[in-house]
Amino acid sequence: MRRITKVLVVFLLTLLSQNLMAQEEVDYQRKIEKLEKQKTRITAQEKDALKIEVKSINDRLAKGAITAEEAKILKEEAAKKRALNIEDRIAIIDNRIALLERNEGLVINDSMNDTIVEDQIQIGIEINGEPAEEFIFGTKSWKRELKYDRRTYSDFVLTIGLNNAIIEGESLSDSPYRIGGSRFFELGWQWRTRVFKNSNFMRFNYGFSFQFNGLKPEGNLFFVENGDQTELQEFAFDLNKSKLRMDNLVFPIHFEFGPSRYRETEKTFRYNIDKSFRLGIGGYGGFNIGTRQKLKYSENGNRIKEKLKRDYNTADLIYGLSAYAGIGGVQLYMKYDLNPIFRNAAIEQRNISLGLRFDL
Repeated sequence: MRRITKVLVVFLLTLLSQNLMAQEEVDYQRKIEKLEKQKTRITAQEKDALKIEVKSINDRLAKGAITAEEAKILKEEAAKKRALNIEDRIAIIDNRIALLERNEGLVINDSMNDTIVEDQIQIGIEINGEPAEEFIFGTKSWKRELKYDRRTYSDFVLTIGLNNAIIEGESLSDSPYRIGGSRFFELGWQWRTRVFKNSNFMRFNYGFSFQFNGLKPEGNLFFVENGDQTELQEFAFDLNKSKLRMDNLVFPIHFEFGPSRYRETEKTFRYNIDKSFRLGIGGYGGFNIGTRQKLKYSENGNRIKEKLKRDYNTADLIYGLSAYAGIGGVQLYMKYDLNPIFRNAAIEQRNISLGLRFDL
């Protein structure tokens, strides 16, 4: 019985070994087949990369960045490089196939095989030293090409400063609003586009902003709606704070002037205004999106805060003039509303602001 069992075990082990060897033979043949297919894909990839390089060279030639003779030399160099790439990469595959065949598929430390045989191997492509796109075996993943001439930039804009009102028939010094206590705040996004093709002296700036204009009356006054009129009246208790805030959504447009530094390379040309003088002149238009009054006072020993969100007869449409001047990303900023603050007012008031503007 023991002898029969031993013979059966030997038979099963032999059968298992033969199956494993057959499986290894199949895997070994599959690896070689994949490597042979890889050689075809290498040629196709390098040819595609050459087409992209040639297109980039032709684009530069069309823009006048290089001469026809320079374009010819660059194309010849690109073709030579791609031919050498094909030769070297196929040689690597041939060596791998030879290694597998010599060892009948049994290779110590086979991690290299995973890199070469895998259908998705990422190969970076550069055009004249600048990353242009990347290939992945089996698929293509495209990177955005570097623009030779970048004409439009964008910035986050923040402004903050003092706010007040110009009242018809009165000077600013006679304003009923606190000079230091009335403030404004504005934040938004702008795009800056060079106007002329070969000069950056003039730029066209456009975007959107949220404006917050605050007015703090002098003394113990607060705003009261009387029908279609809004006026200042004495408050019944001693006010610790009285403030009217108008929130606007506007769309500023400016023409910006100033020098810039020019820098050109084989791949790009750029104008830099980071540390240059800027002067912007323009205006804005938009909508009032909310008006509220905030009151703080004490009554019978109790501190009371009130936030009154009402119309207060403030203008629905907002439009005005604005200008700024400064060095780099910090400028002195001024804006003036052409629309009256309050509709149907017996004496018209117009908002005016002065502060600092930051391009971030």
